[in-house]
Amino acid sequence: MSGYLTTHVLDTARGCPAEGLKIDLFRIDGDSRTHLKTLSTNDDGRTDEQILPAAEFETGVYELVFHAGDYLNAIGTPAENPRFLDIVPLRFGMSEASHYHVPLLLSPFGYSTYRGS
Repeated sequence: MSGYLTTHVLDTARGCPAEGLKIDLFRIDGDSRTHLKTLSTNDDGRTDEQILPAAEFETGVYELVFHAGDYLNAIGTPAENPRFLDIVPLRFGMSEASHYHVPLLLSPFGYSTYRGS
């Protein structure tokens, strides 16, 4: 079995998928941080393709960077100055070749994540 990485972003304040949220993927190697790709969520809050497909999968440390502030601005959430949540980085390790699903539950004043399935 080959590994791969997916995500799903839900807007818990509005009770719907977070459409149009930009996500950057980085690989972390010691003090080095390498940008691998940028994707955006679709109308279901998912990316149209796997963030890291099996052909590109390697175990190691990764970071998903969710551009929450831009998303909140785009949907008209009143902005405080500065916005409480702007950039949400999630750093995590993938230690085996399996499906890693890293969802984000987002609201203007909080977020949570977990390893999903």
